[in-house]
Amino acid sequence: MTSPGRPSGTASNLLITAAAIVSVEALIFAVLAVLELFNVSSDRIGLGVGVTLFLVVIAGGLLYAGWRVAHGDAWARSPLVFAQLLQLGLAWNFRGDPAWLAPSIGAPAVAVLACLLAPPVTRALTDQNPV
Repeated sequence: MTSPGRPSGTASNLLITAAAIVSVEALIFAVLAVLELFNVSSDRIGLGVGVTLFLVVIAGGLLYAGWRVAHGDAWARSPLVFAQLLQLGLAWNFRGDPAWLAPSIGAPAVAVLACLLAPPVTRALTDQNPV
């Protein structure tokens, strides 16, 4: 479902902020894909190529959804919220070792969720009249 027009004001600023953070996350996934590709050894070719393709798909999906949500497409918010919730679970899994890893994974996810779930964004991405 696409909203009637591109959001403006606070909603637009929040969506652009979320899209910028998601773009950085996508870039990190792309770098991880390249690193994985260079780390493929002859005894695990299938796994290495599979992980590389998975990371490329995740990076591309995040980048596309971030781009679309910045342009006001309401459908793109759902996959981004889901991805950030997965990222929070990953941050929880990495808590404590090393100490910097969990906050560096969790903080961007919290920021993106705060932007995507803010009331101005919700109002801008829905075409329903408030009750």
